[in-house]
Amino acid sequence: MTRAAVMALMAFWIFAGGCTGAAVAAADGAVLAQATKKARPRPAASPQPPAQTATPERVEADVSTRTIAITSGYSGAEILVFGAIENSRQPSAESGFYDVAVVIEGAPEPLMVRKKGRVAGLWVNTATFNFNAVPSYYAVASTRPLEEFADAMLLEENGLGLEAVRMSAAADSAVRVSSEDLIAYKDAVRRLKQSADLFKRADYGVIFTGRSLFRATVALPATVPVGPLTARVFLFHEGKLLSKYQARVVLEREGIERWLYAFAFERPFLYGIVAVLLALATGLIASAAFRRRGT
Repeated sequence: MTRAAVMALMAFWIFAGGCTGAAVAAADGAVLAQATKKARPRPAASPQPPAQTATPERVEADVSTRTIAITSGYSGAEILVFGAIENSRQPSAESGFYDVAVVIEGAPEPLMVRKKGRVAGLWVNTATFNFNAVPSYYAVASTRPLEEFADAMLLEENGLGLEAVRMSAAADSAVRVSSEDLIAYKDAVRRLKQSADLFKRADYGVIFTGRSLFRATVALPATVPVGPLTARVFLFHEGKLLSKYQARVVLEREGIERWLYAFAFERPFLYGIVAVLLALATGLIASAAFRRRGT
């Protein structure tokens, strides 16, 4: 082979190798560019706004009067409890979508219960039981019977209903009786309080006057003990307690009643002397009047 032919063959191989290298480099660059394009991170998705949740309902209430005057002419009073449901979803007043319970409760006071038994043909007190705290007054009103819209445990937790009235037994009395006897004593307290018109229940005493407005009237008897009262309002829906509200009412003596009460308790010795002197003076005056009439 001539020198010229060898030189031509070498030039061909160099040219072919350069083209092949350029093609491979171009292919590698294309693959790298495609991989880079695929590896580029996608832009973060814009955060979705949170789902709109329904605003919870809340009950707001008040009483017609915060102070009730007890005078010599007091023969009872009425407390009007009224309120509204914020964010109400009730379509109409008659729909029964919500249930409301209203409780008026007096201050707790100690109480003694006596059990009578027959001894030698006579009914006498055979046992006593002491309570440290029993509400002086208790009235509950609701849109319908409590048992129809709340279970017994929920009523017990919130002291709703005559069966759920909180009564604290004295320790020395509780250890002497069985659980059955304790229940019997509590039932006796309820019967005695109901007979004295101090425990009340009105199953349909709360009425709705609009989609969210409601009202209830609770009558206080003339025998209600003087002291603070607590008004509590409960809002229910499908057996669940949604909201509750509390307000206070005060029964206080006024006029001559208040002065005599304060005088008797703040100065008992002087009050006793004055009472004896007034009794003696009244007796002497009456004796003198009858003596003149006899003559």
